[in-house]
Amino acid sequence: MKKFKLIIRGNDYNTEILSFEDNIAEVEVNGSTYQVEIEKAIQETKTPKLMRPKIIHSGGLDSAKTSNPSTKKGVGFVKAPLPGTILELKISVGYEVKVGDTLLIMEAMKMENDIKSDKAGKVTAIKINNGDSVLEGDVLVEIGE
Repeated sequence: MKKFKLIIRGNDYNTEILSFEDNIAEVEVNGSTYQVEIEKAIQETKTPKLMRPKIIHSGGLDSAKTSNPSTKKGVGFVKAPLPGTILELKISVGYEVKVGDTLLIMEAMKMENDIKSDKAGKVTAIKINNGDSVLEGDVLVEIGE
């Protein structure tokens, strides 16, 4: 199995572990074979379990990525679904949008993504400009009633 060269009190020893089972090892030292009992049991290595921390989005614990289209609220926020760069705005302040209208085009992971409205209403504020870099959960557009 494994060979070792040991020097003990100035004497050279050529050792080889021939077999190892439970707590008993068969060891050859300078041509003589010995049965050696290991005092402490050797623990098998286990694959570590991956523990991931809970992700807190930039909006806080209770913020959702986008507003819910079925609920009527005063203002709806369209948030970035993932980090990226704004390539093109398709709307302006005061523009009337319906559910599913494309608001802007965002590049993320080397792909162009259409960011669509999840609420019908009038665009009350645009929080980004062309070329801006955004993080996941950042507010991009506010849509009012």
